[in-house]
Amino acid sequence: MTTPETFEIAVPSGQVIRFLDVVTDAPGPDGPTVRYRFLAPAIARLGGSVDFDTAAADMLHLCQSYVLPLLDQSLPPSQIVISLSDRPVPFGEAAPDATQFFEAYRLEDGRCIWEAF
Repeated sequence: MTTPETFEIAVPSGQVIRFLDVVTDAPGPDGPTVRYRFLAPAIARLGGSVDFDTAAADMLHLCQSYVLPLLDQSLPPSQIVISLSDRPVPFGEAAPDATQFFEAYRLEDGRCIWEAF
């Protein structure tokens, strides 16, 4: 199994992004949801260099270029959620000291389309 420390994923901002995990067993409000979680230390409130707007462009890139090729196109999810965290946080647990950004997308014509939470 690949661990987050073993590879970096290129994003438009150039920040260091590492895959953390994928969660498929927690349905979203509109049905099957896949959540791809990534480590992004540069978004940290203290000492970070990447703001939300920059990270949002990176999350769209991750959805389009990293997640879509991995999905089973015969059973696409209703929603894809991309999350960035400055440190590992167990799924579903509160971590008030962590900086976390989330974006949700739906699939349309083979593309990730942003959806407001």
